[in-house]
Amino acid sequence: MVVHLIRKLQNYAPLSEEERSALQDLSNRRQRVLNSRDDVIAQGERPGFVNLVLEGFACRYKILPDGRRQILSFFIPGDLCDLHNEVLGVMDHSIGAISPLRIAQIGSDEIEAVMTRFPRLSRAFWWNELVGEAITREWLANLGQRTGAERVAHLLCETFVRMRAIGLVDAAGACPFPITQADLSDALGISIVHTNRMLQDLRAEGLIVLKGRALQVDDLGALMRLANFEPSYLHLRRHDGEEAGDPAEMHRETTA
Repeated sequence: MVVHLIRKLQNYAPLSEEERSALQDLSNRRQRVLNSRDDVIAQGERPGFVNLVLEGFACRYKILPDGRRQILSFFIPGDLCDLHNEVLGVMDHSIGAISPLRIAQIGSDEIEAVMTRFPRLSRAFWWNELVGEAITREWLANLGQRTGAERVAHLLCETFVRMRAIGLVDAAGACPFPITQADLSDALGISIVHTNRMLQDLRAEGLIVLKGRALQVDDLGALMRLANFEPSYLHLRRHDGEEAGDPAEMHRETTA
């Protein structure tokens, strides 16, 4: 649903009814449903659309000549997969479904028309792109400097906080989490055995529950402290000065 994109963009600026309707129209024009592990677009293909995740999870990844995979980012509902990918000519990476996936395929000319008509939406889209770059920088720090335990905890924190900001964490503190241990291993640069051990440790410490393709965080503050997770790079402060997903509470959790 486009509501997740709207919620995310409203972290940058309040959107008018007309602006929200324009986003709804974009998402309704052309939709595609994929099975888990299908490619949205493969490395070497020519991009034809901007892909907006409506339901499900996807990832950006590269495959090395010997078949090894590196996951470069995860996409959750409300995420745009490369706002201006048409300038690439051909894709230098692939985008694949982690779970059953529904996407809206939006023409670059359609995006540009909306951005021209609604300057505030244009700025919100650029804000969204800059947040994506900030997440990439944090992933580089994760891979280069954090321990295995910190890497796992940090990615769980990031995903949970992002899901909470778009309203996909329930009252029990659980959110959809179709990411497998193999996916985590390929995203974090550690073996599946090491990934499994780190997850078991987090469970044993009472920090998380992973069950039925869902992540429940029972002690977010402790998980954030373990990961040295500082959420400011997600830029979730709303236009009204508050922060999405209760980060006032989140900041208390990190120092409790």
